[in-house]
Amino acid sequence: MFFTSYEFIGFIAALFLLYYRIPKKYQWMLLLAASYVFYFMAGADALIYILVTTVTTFFTACKIEENETRQKIYLKEKKEELTREEKKEYKDGQKKIRFRWLIFCILLNIGILAVVKYANFAISNVNDILDAVGKKQQISYVTLILPMGISFYTFQAVGYLIDVYRGTCAAEKKLLRFALFVSFFPQLIQGPISRFGNLSKTLYKEHFFEGKTVAYGLQRMLWGYFKKMVIADRILAGVNTIICDTSTYNGAYIFVGMIFYTIELYADFTGGIDITIGIAETMGIQMEENFIRPYFSKSLKEYWQRWHISMSSWFRDYIFYPVSVCKPMLNLLKFSKKQLGDRVGKRLPVYVSSFLVWLATGIWHGASWNFIVWGLANWIILMISEELEPWYEKFHKRFSVKGKMSFRLFQIGRTFLLICILNLFDCYTSLADTFGMIRSMFTAQNWQILWDGSLLSLGLMALDYGILTVSVTSLIAVSLFQRSGSVRDQIAAKSYPIRFCAWYGLFLLVLLLGVYGIGYDASQFIYNRF
Repeated sequence: MFFTSYEFIGFIAALFLLYYRIPKKYQWMLLLAASYVFYFMAGADALIYILVTTVTTFFTACKIEENETRQKIYLKEKKEELTREEKKEYKDGQKKIRFRWLIFCILLNIGILAVVKYANFAISNVNDILDAVGKKQQISYVTLILPMGISFYTFQAVGYLIDVYRGTCAAEKKLLRFALFVSFFPQLIQGPISRFGNLSKTLYKEHFFEGKTVAYGLQRMLWGYFKKMVIADRILAGVNTIICDTSTYNGAYIFVGMIFYTIELYADFTGGIDITIGIAETMGIQMEENFIRPYFSKSLKEYWQRWHISMSSWFRDYIFYPVSVCKPMLNLLKFSKKQLGDRVGKRLPVYVSSFLVWLATGIWHGASWNFIVWGLANWIILMISEELEPWYEKFHKRFSVKGKMSFRLFQIGRTFLLICILNLFDCYTSLADTFGMIRSMFTAQNWQILWDGSLLSLGLMALDYGILTVSVTSLIAVSLFQRSGSVRDQIAAKSYPIRFCAWYGLFLLVLLLGVYGIGYDASQFIYNRF
C-alpha cells in the first residue's frame, strides 16, 4: 500500500476522521492500530520482524535503565562505607553489564537486518570466490522476506537504545507506546529516522482539531504528491529507457540520464518525506525535516549536511563519534602522531572513522558492490576536499571570488554534476556497467542527440518535457522562496483568492498532470527498497 495508491488515500481519510472523533486519550492507540494494519497490508509474514525488534529493544532499554537506577541507589546507600576505588570498581562492573545488554540487542537486531537484506549478496560473493578457485560446489541462495522499512525502523530502534544507554533519554515504560514509536506508519516507507526524544514530544499527546495545523499538513502532502506524481513518475520513463539498454544508450544519453535520475530521486524522495511530515502534521505530530535545499549545496560536504539529514546525523552520532573516541582509535592516534607527525597523525584516525561510516552508509543503501563503491567514492572525495582546504583558502585570498554570485553558481553547478555522476552507481546493477557508462560520456561522439530530436525517443513526448520544465522550475522557485521563510506562511499571509488559487491550482495540477493511465499502478518510492 504505497502513498500514491487509492487504498492509501482511503486509509488516511478514514484514520483522519476517526482520529479527531474518538476520546483524545485513545488517539495514540488508534495510531498504533493503524500502523500495524498498514504493516499487515504490506505483508503479514513480515510482522514478526518488527515485533522482535520492538520487544527486544524495549526490554533491553528497561533493563539498562533499571541497572543504572539500582547503581545510583546502591552508591547512595553505601556512600560512607565504600572507598573511592571500590566505588569505581562497582561502577565499572555495572557499566560492563549494561554494555553487554546493549551489544547483545544491537547485534540481534542488526543481525536480523543483515541476514534478510544481505544474505544472498554474501552467498553470491562466496560462490564467485569458489568459482574463481575452481570449486564446482556452490552455496544455495536463501528465500527470505525483506520487510518493508526494516532499515529505517531498525536504525530508529538502535538509536533509541544507545540514547538510553548514554542517558540522553529516558526509557519508555509502556511497551505499546514504544511499539508506536518504532512502527509509526508514515515513516516506515522511507523515514525520516526519528529520535525518541524528538518524536515522543508530540506522538503521545492529546491533539484537538486545529484548522491551521490540518490545512498546513494537507498542503505539505499536496506538495509531496506534486513532486512524486507530476515530476518523479513522469521522468521515470526516460530514466528507465536509458539505463535498461546500455548498448544503445551511452555517451550523451548517460549525461541526460544522470540528470534525469538526479531530478527523479529528489522529487521522489523529498516528495515522500513531504507526504510523511504532512500526514503527521494533520494529526498534530511534529517530525524533523530531512532536507534543506540540498541541490543548492556548494560542496559535497555541505550536500550531506542538507540531504537525508536524519540518516547522516545517525551515522555521525552512533558510528563516527563512538568509533573516533574508542580505545583502539585513541591508540592509533598516539601511534600515528609519533610515527607520522602531528599534522598527519591527527587526521589518520578521523579518516579511518570516516571510512567506516561511508562503508556502512554504502552497505545500508543496498546489497551491491555498486553501493559500497558509491559510499567509498563519497569518502574519497570528502577526504581529498579536506586535504585541499588550505589550498582553497590560498586561492580565495589571492583571487577574492568567494563571495561573488558567479563563483557560488559555479560551486553549485560543480557539486550538482558530481552528485549526478555518483548517482550513476545507483542506476546500474554492476560496477562494469557503471564505469563503462561514465567512461562513455567522455569517449562517445553522440552529443548531437541533445538537439536533433533523439530525446523524444526516450518515452517522453514534447508535452512531457514542457511539463517537466515548468515543474522543475517551480521546484527551484519554491526553494528560493524558502530561504526567506516558510512558503506556506508566505501564502497564508495573502488574501483568500490568492490562497485559493495557489492550493486549488496545485491540486488540479496533481489531478490533471499526475502520471496515471489504464491499469494505473503507483510506482514504488525509490527509498522504499533501501
